[in-house]
This record gives sequence, structure tokens and C-alpha cells, in this order.
Amino acid sequence: MNVAIIPARAKSKRIKNKNIKSFLGRPIISYAIKYAKESNLFDKIIVSSDSKKIIKIAKKYGAEVPFIRPKNIAKDNSLTIDVVKHSIRWLQKKGHQPKFICCIYPASPLMIPDDLKKSYKIVKKKNSNFVIAASKYSYPV
Repeated sequence: MNVAIIPARAKSKRIKNKNIKSFLGRPIISYAIKYAKESNLFDKIIVSSDSKKIIKIAKKYGAEVPFIRPKNIAKDNSLTIDVVKHSIRWLQKKGHQPKFICCIYPASPLMIPDDLKKSYKIVKKKNSNFVIAASKYSYPV
């Protein structure tokens, strides 16, 4: 089973409500969900969130939101890996055995399905544990 996990908590330090801000007329998280679906790589697309508003939007665009993210991993200093681990453990408790996990950040509207497909091919071909997309940018954003 291949699973996309989209970590989308309610609060953001720099941009208030960034995960649901409108971008070209749609909530920004909708793009991550759309591209995950269009890639045809995933059996499940799960959004991990602590926000009822984000959950409602995620479901509207076709993601599964089978749980509300616990408060202890929904803080400014919470690590993405802890959110992903929580999601994997939840899946395993429900009898699912994820083979491939892809963490897609919700504020990534410029990603395209081919980016996901290429990343998947790299992981498979090189027998890697993970691949990370990165680019340079000036700080502060």
C-alpha cells in the first residue's frame, strides 16, 4: 500500500492560515491533494490536522482525514517525522501495512504529479529509503 501523508496543522508562525489561504481561487492545500490523486501512486491520501476547518476542506477535495492530530504533535516545534510516524502507527493499528510513504507539504501548489512520479522512480531504482526535494531561497522568505 502506498500512502501520501499531508501534514497540515492550524497555526503558522509566518503566514496565518497558510494551508487554507486562497491561491488562484482554491485553498492552497487542495493542490497537494489534487496532485497526489493525479499521480495515481497512492492507495490512500491522508491529511493529518488539528483543525476542523482544514479537515473539512481536505475532505471536500478528496483526502481522507481518519483522525484528528494529537495536540502534542501539533505545536510550533513539532517535527514532521513525528506526524508521519503517528499516521503510520494509526494505519498499522487499522490493519494496513504501508509499503511506500510520501510526505507532501500542504503549501506546495507548484508541485506537479510528475514530480511525485519521478521521486517514486528514484526511490525504487536506487532502492533508497527516501528522497527529498529541495531548492535554494533567500531567507527570510
